[in-house]
Amino acid sequence: MAVIYTVTEAFEKMKSFCAYQERSQQEVRQKLYGSAIRGEDAEFVIGELIREDFLNEERFARSFARGKFRMKQWGRIRIRMELKQKGVSDPCIRKGLAEIDEDEYLLVAKDVLHKMSGGKLPTSRKDTWTLLGKMRAKGFEQELVQAMLKLEDED
Repeated sequence: MAVIYTVTEAFEKMKSFCAYQERSQQEVRQKLYGSAIRGEDAEFVIGELIREDFLNEERFARSFARGKFRMKQWGRIRIRMELKQKGVSDPCIRKGLAEIDEDEYLLVAKDVLHKMSGGKLPTSRKDTWTLLGKMRAKGFEQELVQAMLKLEDED
């Protein structure tokens, strides 16, 4: 059963929730709904969190993109999709993805590809497509992976 708070109590709980780590508005809204705070009351709490800078969608998107790229080695496509699912706006998603350095991105993609392939080039078309599928699941662009495979083939 959900714990029911007053709006003031919910606001204090959400301040702690947001101070612990960056959150999206959708995450806060879901947490509020779980505490039976809905509608105008939920929007009031979210507005106050934004006003007091506990909740910031752009800061969340930047932090999320950096973290998922560095810790989970996700590609841009997966990061964009996950941010979309969290209800983050397109301008904030673009700012989040801008946090990823292009050179670092290419190095990580190459490292992930190397690990997934066991350090060797795929020998059949099926192996190539399997590897491409795994890299796409991690969120890397198909064209990038294909280009990396061609470069490795030339070495």
